[in-house]
Amino acid sequence: MGSRSIGAVHSARCYLVLILQLLTQLPRANSVLRYRVAEEGPADVHIGNVASDLGLSTSGIGTGDVTFALESGSEYFKIDNVTGELTTGSKRIDREKLPQCQMIFDENECFLNFEVSVIGPLQSWVDLFDGRIVVTDINDNTPSFPSPVLTLSVEENRPIGTLYLLPTATDRDFGRNGIDRYELIQDRAGPASRSSVFELQVADTPEGQKQPQLIVKGPLDREARDSYELVLRVRDGGNPPRSSQALLRVSITDVNDNSPRFERAVYEAEMPENTPPGTPVLQVRAADRDVGVNGQIEYVFGAATESVRRLLRLDEASGWLSVLHRIDREEVSQLRFTITARDRGQPPRTDRTTVVLNVRDENDNVPIVEIRKIGRILVRDGAAMVPENVLVDTPVALVQVSDRDQGENGAVTCTVVGDVPFTLKPAGETALAPPPKYFLHTSALLDYEATREYSVTIVAVDSGSPSLSSNSSLLVRVVDINDHAPTFAQSLVEVHFAENNAPGERVVTVVASDADSGKNAEIAYSLDPSVNGAFYIDADHGDIRATGALDREQRERYEFRVIARDKGTPSLQGSATVIVQVTDRNDNAPKFVQEVFTFYVKENLLTNSPVGMVTVTDADEGENAELSLFVEHDEEEDVFSIENNTGTIFSSASFDRERRSTYSFRVRAVDGGEPPRSATATISLFVTDENDNVPSITSPANESYTLLPPASGARTVVRTVSASDGDTGSNADLRYALVGGNPFLLFEIGSSSGVITLAEPLERRHRGLHRLVVRVNDSGVPSLCATALVHVFINESLANATLVDAQVARSLAVPLYMDIAGDPDSERALGKQRLSVAIGVLAGAAAVILVILLVVTARQCGAQGKNGYEAGKKEPEEDFFSPQPPPLLAQGSQNERGRKPHRDKRNNGTAKSERSLYNLSSPRLGSRRHQSSPDLARHYKSSSPLPAVHLQPNSPPVEGKKHQAVQELPPTNTFTGNGTGNADAMSLSSDQCSDYGCQTVKYSKQVRT
Repeated sequence: MGSRSIGAVHSARCYLVLILQLLTQLPRANSVLRYRVAEEGPADVHIGNVASDLGLSTSGIGTGDVTFALESGSEYFKIDNVTGELTTGSKRIDREKLPQCQMIFDENECFLNFEVSVIGPLQSWVDLFDGRIVVTDINDNTPSFPSPVLTLSVEENRPIGTLYLLPTATDRDFGRNGIDRYELIQDRAGPASRSSVFELQVADTPEGQKQPQLIVKGPLDREARDSYELVLRVRDGGNPPRSSQALLRVSITDVNDNSPRFERAVYEAEMPENTPPGTPVLQVRAADRDVGVNGQIEYVFGAATESVRRLLRLDEASGWLSVLHRIDREEVSQLRFTITARDRGQPPRTDRTTVVLNVRDENDNVPIVEIRKIGRILVRDGAAMVPENVLVDTPVALVQVSDRDQGENGAVTCTVVGDVPFTLKPAGETALAPPPKYFLHTSALLDYEATREYSVTIVAVDSGSPSLSSNSSLLVRVVDINDHAPTFAQSLVEVHFAENNAPGERVVTVVASDADSGKNAEIAYSLDPSVNGAFYIDADHGDIRATGALDREQRERYEFRVIARDKGTPSLQGSATVIVQVTDRNDNAPKFVQEVFTFYVKENLLTNSPVGMVTVTDADEGENAELSLFVEHDEEEDVFSIENNTGTIFSSASFDRERRSTYSFRVRAVDGGEPPRSATATISLFVTDENDNVPSITSPANESYTLLPPASGARTVVRTVSASDGDTGSNADLRYALVGGNPFLLFEIGSSSGVITLAEPLERRHRGLHRLVVRVNDSGVPSLCATALVHVFINESLANATLVDAQVARSLAVPLYMDIAGDPDSERALGKQRLSVAIGVLAGAAAVILVILLVVTARQCGAQGKNGYEAGKKEPEEDFFSPQPPPLLAQGSQNERGRKPHRDKRNNGTAKSERSLYNLSSPRLGSRRHQSSPDLARHYKSSSPLPAVHLQPNSPPVEGKKHQAVQELPPTNTFTGNGTGNADAMSLSSDQCSDYGCQTVKYSKQVRT
């Protein structure tokens, strides 16, 4: 079976909410629509609105989603299929001529039945409702008497007030339009308009009829007058009223004073239908006590319809009722009428009895199967046109089964014969009597391509004995629906197509097929808009062609949908995905990401270390994009090589920024295409500075000194220390600090300028030679430093320069941790004063204190004789600046054991780990006064055997450059100095240049690693 129509499914989903709403608002299936309409009305008279009376929601009414259809009753009525408005048809309704109303005397019982179906969207559901329209009577019939001349015999000598029954008039209308009153107009024989002998009285009978009665109001004398002629008028109650009249002839006869009497007031009998004519049914009997002519009785029909008089015969003499014509129960199920017994007296006397004759059913009618349309599916000439996309369980026809019999004879069973995809389902119980109704539902999906028509036979069998049956056939023609979308043999088509093609060149051909036929199978091809004009397709044959030349480097893959749309209504479509892989040609040369690559590397980089990385691309692929890299350089600069896979540039030599700071060369990239293509890029290499040069002190010389008058005030410039550094940047940014020889805090030095100024006023005790220890640090990491000695001689004049030179020479031999500041005799004099005061105060202990003081003074003087100097005292020329290594120095040497020495420019490439700060073995000190300051920490040792190198994508100094090689310094640089002295040897680490301990045994801390 084919799939259901896509359009129907979408429509059903769209109306799902509406359907649910309507279904919940539909009334119960057994409810009956009831209306009233007057007979003889014109066409298009409004009767009612089915939609509102059923309580349907207005959301789907009037839009055509929910429609109405009149399934029966269309002879007299019609319905608007959109609004549900029920109106009268073109055929007028005559209530008196309706068969079902001829035996009905109650206006509420005269009605016409109809059926209306409520149809959901796309006939997804159908509900059938029964309706009943009561036909109300209008005054369209004039009452009339049985004869234009009525005769009445009245015996003479009747007492006043004697009542005579007059013949009743008949009016086919009833109720208010029926007989309303009788009038006695005049006595034609007399001069007056009213009779003076008779009077009219109207009585109401138990049956609800009006009985005219003539009352004797005066004496009757047959000899005086034997007859009277009166005019009897009858008028109905319509508006306007209708009336007629008859001549009432009253004959005065002899006395007949006994009336006939029936044995029973009501006679009931039952007879089978189809009884042959002449068959007696019932005999009514009446008796009259009179004799003679007055006692002779004749039987006549009283209030009896035309049907009774047509079907039955009444013997006037015997009172036997017999069949005059065959009675069909399906037409008349009960006969109810009156019989009058009248004697032959003058006047005759009468009596009335009621006869009820029930007609018993016989199984004489076969079931009738009527197949009608339902909803939008039409049934014409015994054929129903059913679209193949209807859902399972869709009603396609209305089957109404009827049997005019009743009881078991009218109980009918219906079945569908044969192997067809249809079944019968009850249309719902109704409050009205059967006939039953069924919907012919689809029990499976229909497929036009599989079966185009079905012959559906419906058999109906009643339950009578013997049973009767009938059948009816319906030809169901399946209407072809465009329910098959075109399909491609492959849902994914992948093709390889070379770039640089000619415009209009065919790429691939796609073909789709459609299971439908005719217009539903004619296919037109198109491409979805995502192709953006790169391709076009032949709408009839499916050839996909390139609009222009393709460039794989701009786009190497195209993915788009090919749509195959049939020409059915509604149109269906299928699609396939086409992937075009554009294959490469060698039409692109290699391209460096930059024309000029700039790299920054630190000096002292190890050989064969990476210095940078270049990035080169080739828009082609495969062999056309396989690149080979070469370094183009001069023969004298054959120090660079490049790794082909990564583009990393290596250096076969170490760099020294102070010798050469820039390099420039070219790199060439060649692809593997045929013919090959190439490109070049320029490499600019900048060597960044490494803090590998210690500061160099240019002035003052360690042997020089400055004369400072005692009267100098604060902020007096004493001397300026000048230094330089072979590095650059922060490595050459120098800082100055006083680290020794300033115990009185008399001097200050500018940290950046190196200017030494006087900080405090001078006192007597400050006179003499002051040795200031100045350390100069650069700002590199780690920091390097140098030490300078600045001698200041505080005195009014320089009277004895030779003595000052001697003191300066001795200071060069004094360890740096010892302070040389002023005249030592002033301290000694102060001690004597204190001693005198102590002797005066402590007279009793003077001798003991004196001995103690002498001993202390002797020891102090002995110590100063060894390590210091006294003003004016000439010292032997000794090498005081050759200290011996302290115990910690040996330990520090052990810590440095195993470390690979690093080339140090400060010792001209030597790898000595220890060296004397000064070499003052010559006894002549004055000759070195203007020499450079000694380098107190010039030995460089590395704890790392090799410098570390890291490749970074961007060089720090230049934004946007790639593949910058940045070197890292060894983690620890140690500067060590030693001599041949005993306790004045020193070692400095890079971080020890910032502190100076003046009271420690060492010049500074020894770094322990």
